[in-house]
Amino acid sequence: MIDDSPRQSALNAPEGVPKAVVNRLSLYLRELQQLTRAGLETTSSTRLGELLGLTGAQIRKDLAYFGQFGYPGIGYRCHELIDQIRNILGTSHTWPVALVGVGNLGRALLRYKGFSLRGFEVVAVFDVDHNVVGSEVEGIPVFHVDELADVMRQRQIRLAIVAVPAAAAQKAADRLVEAGVEGILNFAPVTLSLPANVTTVGVDLAIELEQLSFAVVNRNENA
Repeated sequence: MIDDSPRQSALNAPEGVPKAVVNRLSLYLRELQQLTRAGLETTSSTRLGELLGLTGAQIRKDLAYFGQFGYPGIGYRCHELIDQIRNILGTSHTWPVALVGVGNLGRALLRYKGFSLRGFEVVAVFDVDHNVVGSEVEGIPVFHVDELADVMRQRQIRLAIVAVPAAAAQKAADRLVEAGVEGILNFAPVTLSLPANVTTVGVDLAIELEQLSFAVVNRNENA
């Protein structure tokens, strides 16, 4: 007889979980969501591994940092594992997010629907351009940066995106920190200097392309 009782995990990651494991959790979540959209109710570590170019053993090892998941003889129930991973990642509720900078990149980010699908909602935009301050972009109000602290407090915003030129990025980050932001996603091509209690993730598309070109050049040379 198959034991159909779920083997579920604690929801908080223990200390010492490698960053690479947390990064892969986001990949697992994305693939599981795609599987559910395709109408699949269950999957296996082997199937997930095939989709991501990983082994089933790697996926089982990653999930084991947080407990035991799945059903013997069945594998993973997609919706349940999605809920578990979202709880681990802290995205089981919607996070209000601020965006600083409403230039071309900022506008593109506001049009990106993936944020809301993954539990993030940009609720306020900040800029210094009086031509856009007081208006709405993609239905989201644009405030002057001088209003940043008040708006952040009123809307209980703890996460922010910086999409300003490199020369303005540090100042924007400093103002966010002063307003109580705890996490910053930085699209400016510069390394920010932040207090230890503020987490930052940098996204530099030029660097990513450099890594890609390095891989292609070296693959061709070693062929």
